[in-house]
Amino acid sequence: MSSRRHRIVHRTTMRYDGEVSTSHNELRMIPVSEPGQATLEARVRVRPLTWSHVYEDHWGSQVMAMEAQTPHEVLEIEATSMVERSESPIDVETGGWDAVRDHETQDRLSEFVAQTPRTVPPAEVAELAAQAGAEPTPRAAAQALSSRIQAALTYEPGITGWQSTAAEVWTHRRGVCQDVAHVTLGGLRTLGIPARYVSGYVTAEAGELERGQSGPGRNHAWIELWDGAWRPLDPTTPGEVGLDHVVIGRGRDYDDVAPFRGMFVGPGIVDLDLEITYTRLG
Repeated sequence: MSSRRHRIVHRTTMRYDGEVSTSHNELRMIPVSEPGQATLEARVRVRPLTWSHVYEDHWGSQVMAMEAQTPHEVLEIEATSMVERSESPIDVETGGWDAVRDHETQDRLSEFVAQTPRTVPPAEVAELAAQAGAEPTPRAAAQALSSRIQAALTYEPGITGWQSTAAEVWTHRRGVCQDVAHVTLGGLRTLGIPARYVSGYVTAEAGELERGQSGPGRNHAWIELWDGAWRPLDPTTPGEVGLDHVVIGRGRDYDDVAPFRGMFVGPGIVDLDLEITYTRLG
């Protein structure tokens, strides 16, 4: 069975336009441990830091709540993880439409069938989903819909904001991975297919890193759909979700798994710098 071990360093530096007296934040930067992914080491360093507390939220993500009560003009966060990814075959056969639309399934997974304000699809996406719904299985429908959305949207950073909705993204026909994920989720949910948002990391360079090689990484988003078991699908990039994809958390949409969220008392933010580095260890 193939496996791959990575060290991921995620650095965030926030600079304010003057002195901030206090800040409170929630960080979701610790990869989950589950079949196919083992987090061997994880630490988060924050400067300045008054106190912190780590807990698991409703969706199963590891959350670090932290507060800095020392006056500061810069907040620095460095999350370092060592993660081993391995192939984790899904033994459950692809379920049919009846299994997905079964009343018990729809009730149990209702949180991932209901639309959120971010995922409500425009009429054109709902129509694309209806066309894909003619496929023989939910999984085939998801792949068909994903291909159509991927062909219609152009990947372009800076066009959308972190609060963008699927409808806004579709209007511009441009966006980033989280936008494509939201559009795809909205389409699948119109078909009654349970689907959830996945937040994580992936290598930013084309191709695979060699052992001992380091390279840039990036925050990434993909989805998982349920058709008897949860199955990953990356609607932004061609190919399978593989050993370079590292899961941080899952939820209904981006809001459930935002890497960084909080508040502060003081002047506004003038600069936010993000750097993610992947090192393949084995």
